[in-house]
Amino acid sequence: MELLGLDIGGSGIKGAIVDSRTGALLSDRHRQATPQPATPEAIAQTVASLVREFNWQGPVGCSFPTVVHDGKCVTHGNISLEWVGVQADQLFSVYCDGLDFYVGNDADLAGIAEITLGAGKDKMGMVVMLTIGTGIGSGLFYNGVLVPNIEMGRLLHTDGKVIEKFAADSARKREDLKLSEWAVRFDEFLQHINLCFSPDYFIVGGGISKKFDRFKQHFTLEVPIVPAHFGNNAGIIGAAMFAYRAVKGQ
Repeated sequence: MELLGLDIGGSGIKGAIVDSRTGALLSDRHRQATPQPATPEAIAQTVASLVREFNWQGPVGCSFPTVVHDGKCVTHGNISLEWVGVQADQLFSVYCDGLDFYVGNDADLAGIAEITLGAGKDKMGMVVMLTIGTGIGSGLFYNGVLVPNIEMGRLLHTDGKVIEKFAADSARKREDLKLSEWAVRFDEFLQHINLCFSPDYFIVGGGISKKFDRFKQHFTLEVPIVPAHFGNNAGIIGAAMFAYRAVKGQ
């Protein structure tokens, strides 16, 4: 089934038409900058503009960078405080002429793509999917089943601030860190997650995952750590798969 998948992030909103059973992109990937400030109205307008670029008239899957319960934003993530309590699926539907939207946490949906078809396929035990960008998203799976809305990037660092402010890719860019310097920080984050959750497997996604071979030597854990098979497209693909499952009642 062909579905439109959207991946909303702190800096960009990306989308493509996806074969939700195979994960193949059936169109070019389109991207628009995330509006600043990233208020509900501003993002909804950008989503509508992106949907029009595809001339899309069907259901839409959408990965979103907050905790999401039944389409409602419970936190604001790295976007706007105004998102707390917003029924995102309904808001996007209003701005997109009544199209059905299926909205879930961004790392959860990226993880669905990787667990079903990518680097986590057939992996048993506890698998942690990490998406690295403006913040650090996390998807937690046990024997292939999603435990939703686990926000590992919001754990506290030793300085009392959330750890993603220290170890996300935005921190690397903001502080002009060398890739090796950032990787040491991210390894500290992995050590912390390992201590708290004892996972069997890590999958690293987000835009920086394409540089994985350049920084993997700085990781010190014995737990296997691999890049996302779908790279920075995992959120788009997972969003389409999430919508497919919802439409089919799975």
